[in-house]
Amino acid sequence: MEVSFSKEVEMLRMGAGETFHGEGILAITKALLQSGVAYVGGYQGAPVSHLLDVMVQAKDYMQELGVHVEACANEASAAAMLGASIHYPLRGAVTWKSIVGTNVAADALSNLSSPGVKGGVLIVVGEDYGEGASVIQERTHAYALKSGMVLLDPRPDLSRMVDMVEHGFRLSEASNMPALMELRIRACHVRGSFVAKDNQAPSQSALHLLGEPAKFDYSRLAHPPVTFGQEKLKYQERIPAARAYIQAHGLNEHFEGEHHDLGIIVQGGLYNTLIRALQQFDLADAFGNSRIPLLVLNVTCPLLPDQIASFCQGKRGVLLMEEGQPEYIEQEVATLLRRRDLQTPLHGKDVLPQGGEYTAEVMAQGLLQFVNRYLTQPAHPALGTRAPSSDATASVQEWLQGNQARRAGVAQALQAQGQTLPPRPPGFCIGCPERPVFSAIKLAQQDIGAVHVSADIGCHALGTFEPFSTGHTILGYGMSLASRAGVSPSMQRRVLSIMGDGGFWHNGLLTGVQSALFNGGDAVLLIFKNGYTSATGTQDIISTPDDAAKLAAADKWQSLAHTNQTIERTLQGLGVQWLRTVHTYEVAKVRETLVEAFTSDFNGLKVIVAEGECQLERQRRIKPWIASLLKKGERVQRVKYGVDEDVCNGDHACIRLSGCPTLTLKDNPDPLKVDPVATVIDGCVGCGLCGENAHAATLCPSFYRAEVVQNPGVWERLLATLRAGLVRALQPV
Repeated sequence: MEVSFSKEVEMLRMGAGETFHGEGILAITKALLQSGVAYVGGYQGAPVSHLLDVMVQAKDYMQELGVHVEACANEASAAAMLGASIHYPLRGAVTWKSIVGTNVAADALSNLSSPGVKGGVLIVVGEDYGEGASVIQERTHAYALKSGMVLLDPRPDLSRMVDMVEHGFRLSEASNMPALMELRIRACHVRGSFVAKDNQAPSQSALHLLGEPAKFDYSRLAHPPVTFGQEKLKYQERIPAARAYIQAHGLNEHFEGEHHDLGIIVQGGLYNTLIRALQQFDLADAFGNSRIPLLVLNVTCPLLPDQIASFCQGKRGVLLMEEGQPEYIEQEVATLLRRRDLQTPLHGKDVLPQGGEYTAEVMAQGLLQFVNRYLTQPAHPALGTRAPSSDATASVQEWLQGNQARRAGVAQALQAQGQTLPPRPPGFCIGCPERPVFSAIKLAQQDIGAVHVSADIGCHALGTFEPFSTGHTILGYGMSLASRAGVSPSMQRRVLSIMGDGGFWHNGLLTGVQSALFNGGDAVLLIFKNGYTSATGTQDIISTPDDAAKLAAADKWQSLAHTNQTIERTLQGLGVQWLRTVHTYEVAKVRETLVEAFTSDFNGLKVIVAEGECQLERQRRIKPWIASLLKKGERVQRVKYGVDEDVCNGDHACIRLSGCPTLTLKDNPDPLKVDPVATVIDGCVGCGLCGENAHAATLCPSFYRAEVVQNPGVWERLLATLRAGLVRALQPV
């Protein structure tokens, strides 16, 4: 009924000598077990969700090893778990989506980094940066610098990534510093292989209990007056110890090249892309061997001054490939070079973009300037080097200019026709239970007027796109109700805050509901209760219906509803007096409830719980069941909606109110009518939204509901035959 990782769980059992084939994030998960991790926690989020998902589904195997796995309420609770490693030799790992997850965890991370750790700590963060990112554009690097943590950025090769996990724990223990490992989307999903090792059971665990708690030691608390001494330890002992370990074990990699008088320093995670860009210039071969010496920083914090200086000394120019801004590494490298009076020209953000993702094309643009400056000169016979061929450089320049010309040509062609490329924003899934609520919000505002909407992170954030365009602010996961506190007193109408059940448990309960009740806020809170944290992969939460309810709903073709009242009981226990629970697909009812909330004489927090199960989870549950019925030849009936093209008037109000991907347009079959008509294409899951919208908004009665029967009985076949004959008889000749 849920997403299964059974294959991945079995791969975690691999022993010494077996070859692992798979994705980067699963290799990281296997490496944790090979490293003797004692406890694992975290909060789901791309691109590292699979780590925790697989661990949770491997609970039985984790218990065999004695590894404790915990799905945490948020990133702060995950980071707080790591406190176990302050006193005890327990290796702990947590994971979350960065940078938003690291922001939430910042308080615990600071208080962990100050006293330092005894057992190794590894924090796996999904560095979601660049155009493909789904979060704000910030970097994890700042946290490593400010809090005194090691930052690993491994080269995207499975063997190297696994090695860096194992070294990460040892490095953390050698320096008493927590270690962060940032993994970009490409690194998480890169495929490859490595030779596995046996998993190591932790020495202390639920299977091998600690006899006594650690002796009280005030110096291990992140509390004055010892915090000043802890700060001194960071730069007097911990960072030097970390540098010594990095140097001794060669964690950063130096690749030689024939152009000894030049060099490129690159973050480990960018290595594969850099090699691809160098290949365009004929500066790297098909096996990834670069003709320019490379210093690959698999550890980007702390840097090794002697290693950097040695690499740069005597070179005519060095190019630093650092993704994102500010340019933390470039500034640090420039400072250490000048302090040693090394005048090696250092290039970075002067030839590369200040921010944004460094794709192969972006890197090639910076490399082109570097190559033209240093490698278009005559060859250096004494060094035995040769410049890239003029054909290769010209080819790259032509490629880059061609890309720009194509983009400009498309823009000019559209401008000449008075057109623009239509935006294609992400949207709700087909049948999503949250779509009808946004339809109801639009309809409610026709009655009460426009309202300020505090939006939130989650699937419902897609309501900020057309056709709904609903939401003025998004200030953090579960922060919508809190974010309306400043604007609410200045508004003529009440402010609407939108929150998902995942956001409610993550942060909204305390920062929003508790605060609004304590301060007597007159606000309206709409909670989407779809049963899961759907936006991160439909993971279970405390308000997820149990397996018995899911099974009963499948057998009865029902959507899960009113099977878990945890949210409602929590709100009532906290003191919420105005509370309504509505089914999301009943658009008219949701509209009436919203209008009631905005016009009620009740002065205080008004909460509407809009309940409707995530359609992805519902389809995962019922599709296998339906397939089993069809395989046995049993009768199956499903609902499908359509549009009567003879009735449709072509004004398309239904589409503007719905936005469902299966509700679209087709040519009008009537030759006397110009406007296309609405139509429902294959993929419709029969949620009924189109009909509900037509009823609630008093639209044209062109929608019809059909019941599609597979494996019908004898009487149904006979009745269908009679009906078809009657219809043919009534049709004009």
